[in-house]
Amino acid sequence: MEKTIAIIGALDTKGQEFEFLKKEIENRGCKTFVINVGVLGKPSFTPDIGADEVAKAGGTDLAELVSRKDRGDAMATMTKGADKIAAKYFNEGKFDGIISMGGGGGTIVGTSAMRALPVGVPKLMISTLASGDTSAYVGTKDITMMPSILDVAGLNRISRKIFSNAAGAIYGMVTWESEQSVDNKPMIATSMFGNTTRAVEDARGIIEKEGYEVLVFHATGTGGRTMEMLIKNGYFTGVLDVTTTEWADEVCGGELSAGPSRLEAAAKLGIPQVVIPGCIDMCNFWAPETVPAKYSDRLFYEWNPNVTLMRTNIEENQRMGKIFAEKLNKAKGPVAVLIPMGGFSEIDYPDQIFWWPEANQAFVDALKKHIRQDIPVEISDKDINDPEFSKSAAQKLLELIKNK
Repeated sequence: MEKTIAIIGALDTKGQEFEFLKKEIENRGCKTFVINVGVLGKPSFTPDIGADEVAKAGGTDLAELVSRKDRGDAMATMTKGADKIAAKYFNEGKFDGIISMGGGGGTIVGTSAMRALPVGVPKLMISTLASGDTSAYVGTKDITMMPSILDVAGLNRISRKIFSNAAGAIYGMVTWESEQSVDNKPMIATSMFGNTTRAVEDARGIIEKEGYEVLVFHATGTGGRTMEMLIKNGYFTGVLDVTTTEWADEVCGGELSAGPSRLEAAAKLGIPQVVIPGCIDMCNFWAPETVPAKYSDRLFYEWNPNVTLMRTNIEENQRMGKIFAEKLNKAKGPVAVLIPMGGFSEIDYPDQIFWWPEANQAFVDALKKHIRQDIPVEISDKDINDPEFSKSAAQKLLELIKNK
């Protein structure tokens, strides 16, 4: 079956470049579905979806938008409209993958449209910003960022090659038929860090033997947000939240925060969940010089030259205990908290640098003080990576799922 690739871009200022991309894609055997987001002038070729429809979806008439002569206002409107248009026409089956290219403005609009599409839909952004921090553009979606090398301004021996390569890349992503799982096993979400790898691997083995598929998310901020997003979208039967360390970064201002909505999705949907304070003993910064001056007297551990871990203190653990309770108190389904008092991470053992039982106890005390009485809080004297603790966590989740 012939595939269709959506092309989204400003056809007034970059029409020549997008027309070249369109022909490159069509020459490979795919149809195209062009969405124009340019507001400065007439498109250089006729799109399938005009800028007027995009502007309307963004809440403003195109003529009014042009008359204002406010670039920021126009950008905001077309960005808002682009994601609605992309979602609408994808849901109607108009295209199978999407590609865009641009500088700062084009990247904002293009990736906004891409983020409106489900995980698994091919998405490719050719951007002048692709070699930097792209987290704001990618978000929690599977967007492939490709450096444009030059600005997207004109056709030359380098840009033609880049755009042609991009056409081949999106063609390959759209036309490649990946082998799909046919067993439809119910899925379990779990969170992992280097410091909790053994715990997650042991628990995963137990859960998978019971007929589930376990998806592991790296608790690096983006990983936590992605897990929450997929939970919200109904992918999972249960959640084994082993590594909630992102809350330490949220509380302390570290680099790996997943934001204030972490721990909310499963609670709101009533999905069975087991929550463990994995690695909340540590907050993550980059190289030592990136640590805020206010933390100069704190205990640190150099995980590697680019990652510096800071031990969370008693007050921060108290705050996290209260926050965990507040999040879990909203649970509409079964939930349990398991606490490994033998250590929250591999460097929080009695003979390791982050061992501070009073700080861990502060978390427990605050949690118990604020959590609903019907939510069990089970205390273990094992450390988080002890096989017995992993087994108890896996079995508890299976029990909650069975008895839901």
